[in-house]
Amino acid sequence: QVRLSDSGGGFVRAGGSLRLSCEVSGSTVSYMYAIAWFRQVPEKEREIVSCISMRRSTYSDSVKGRFAISRNKDGSTVFLQVNNLKPEEPAGYYCATDRAPACENDPGEFAYWGQGTQVTVAS
Repeated sequence: QVRLSDSGGGFVRAGGSLRLSCEVSGSTVSYMYAIAWFRQVPEKEREIVSCISMRRSTYSDSVKGRFAISRNKDGSTVFLQVNNLKPEEPAGYYCATDRAPACENDPGEFAYWGQGTQVTVAS
């Protein structure tokens, strides 16, 4: 059973940085999975922030140039470095996978989710 555990959220002031982590367990081939990060605020839909696969990394336009996604050598942990956070960006951040090799944008395509890690940004 694949499980994801995300962490690293916290409180920062606008312009600050955090490093979010997503640990993937329950699979010996997690390095083959595309892993995505989504974020969600209350009463709004989850929006994709970034995704990493074996071939490439993708970013939403709103975070391009400020966020960086990476993974460790065995593919079991994916990191999201979030820099220059804006006051409008506090949210729950969630990592997800569907055990597929390619990145998807639709949260409905993902079957496995982390529990979420909260990012709070003070202006």
